[in-house]
Amino acid sequence: MAARPISTSTVSFGLVSLPVKLYSTGQSSAKVRFNWINRDTGARVKYQYVDSQSGEPVERDNMVKGYEFAKNQYVTFEPDELKAIEAQATEMIEITEFVPAADIDRIYLERAYYLGPARGGARAYRLLSAALTEMERVAIARHSARGKQRLVMIRPLGDGLILEQLFYPDEVRSFDEVPVEQGEVSDAELALARQFIEQAASDAFDPSRYRDEVKERVQNLIDRKIEGEQITMAPQEEPETKIIDLMEALKASLGGAGEKRADTRAEAVGAG
Repeated sequence: MAARPISTSTVSFGLVSLPVKLYSTGQSSAKVRFNWINRDTGARVKYQYVDSQSGEPVERDNMVKGYEFAKNQYVTFEPDELKAIEAQATEMIEITEFVPAADIDRIYLERAYYLGPARGGARAYRLLSAALTEMERVAIARHSARGKQRLVMIRPLGDGLILEQLFYPDEVRSFDEVPVEQGEVSDAELALARQFIEQAASDAFDPSRYRDEVKERVQNLIDRKIEGEQITMAPQEEPETKIIDLMEALKASLGGAGEKRADTRAEAVGAG
């Protein structure tokens, strides 16, 4: 089944206008979702807005958006006022510069969308993808849509293009906020760590080797429950030993990595 676009836009660079369609890169329907159910009636429970002071339900028509400028003090905005302060919905993706692909730190990446050419944009689409690939650069652009202006990156993906929404600098937290204790690493520990990495190394990342085992287990339990089976939790086995010493943990990990690597290779051979 062909993917359905979630929106349309136009990529502009220089005097070139490239009509595109945006597609989701994931499938939210693939997730296992649960709803809250009234135990007594079996009906689904719906969310309801209530006044934080009186506790009384508030109808949507009687609700207005507000900004808290001091504790429990709000300035409110009517819908027409919100529209006035929103960015102009041009739906344009305006490329401002081209930078080396390696310059974009992954910490700035927020979410991604596939880009496909819309009617009349095939040649410009192929041209931009080919040029970015050859020069090993990505396009940085402003995307104005739905009342907001987002910072985005367009990069080649095979013969196509992908748009990745980026965080603005003030939205990225500094790693300096993360408490990290001081600790010295010995040459022997570093050598064992390198050996462990080399033992578990692969030439390339193959996502087909992985699957959501928790989702599969949950779906299996749901199917059994639908069939009328009573679900009970199996007792969890505690680890046989707890290794505290870092050197001993690395040595033990080397043996475990070798066994796991052999199992993975066996599965790959069996699948082939």
